[in-house]
Amino acid sequence: MSSPRSDDQRNTLTGVALMAGGSASNQFGAAIGAQAFPAIGPIGVVAIRQLVSAAILLPVARPPFRRFTWAQWWPTLLLGLVFAVMNLFLYSAVQRIGLGLAVTLEFLGPLAVALAGTRTLIDGLFALAAAAGVYVLVLPGASTDYLGVGLALGAAACWAAYILLNRTLGIRLPGLQAPAAAAAVSATAYVPVAVVIAFAGRFTGASLLQAAVAGVMCSAIAYAADLLALRRVSSRFFGVFMSIHPVMAALAGLIVLGQRLDGHELIGMAIVVAANVGAVSSAARVRRRDPGPGSEG
Repeated sequence: MSSPRSDDQRNTLTGVALMAGGSASNQFGAAIGAQAFPAIGPIGVVAIRQLVSAAILLPVARPPFRRFTWAQWWPTLLLGLVFAVMNLFLYSAVQRIGLGLAVTLEFLGPLAVALAGTRTLIDGLFALAAAAGVYVLVLPGASTDYLGVGLALGAAACWAAYILLNRTLGIRLPGLQAPAAAAAVSATAYVPVAVVIAFAGRFTGASLLQAAVAGVMCSAIAYAADLLALRRVSSRFFGVFMSIHPVMAALAGLIVLGQRLDGHELIGMAIVVAANVGAVSSAARVRRRDPGPGSEG
């Protein structure tokens, strides 16, 4: 009979494997989807990705749309809009500045959410470190693609909104109903886009397959892996481990797309990741010390 300690270690190792696998699926899926840009552009990839995501999640979750109240509908509609805009911003940024840089800048979204929950000097230092990391990462100059950087920062704002809306919907809808319903909203908005691209004759077998693979790997597999991981590790550990995403994005960009990062980009990425680890850990300590009104435990 196994001991509780060995069970905990097994759960932690399984959780780490799931999180690493989910991150790899997400970023390598994005890199594969980016290969379809020459044929259908970022908007075409996002359209197919959202349609595939909805096709997978809806039969699994079966959200009861007819019984939704307005308190459930409004965050679902907003989350669907966030899905649509976040992915379009991110993929457009990837096309202009590369996967590793785009995902690192997008990671400022969850970093901002973590920092917003606390008001300590150390968190101010984490914010300054993140700002310094972004400066080193981008090194603004005449050759800087400011539009690409702006699109990535727009994706970061959407990721922050995604976290906040998911917290609301996690209370109001059970299981996978919230992401499934939001995916349906986003997919519906992209149906006209897919129709226009199809009538223009821009879809090819390869581009459809690449975009569909991105939908499966970035949405269905990655979300399921994260969900299973959260059953085995603490939310704090999960938040810290999510810092692997920029690193995995850089690796996927190198292997799949042949995108190499300069030395200053690697240093800036390391600073942003370190700031995120520190901010998430600090926010978790504050929540344990002062859970706030209405909290359980």
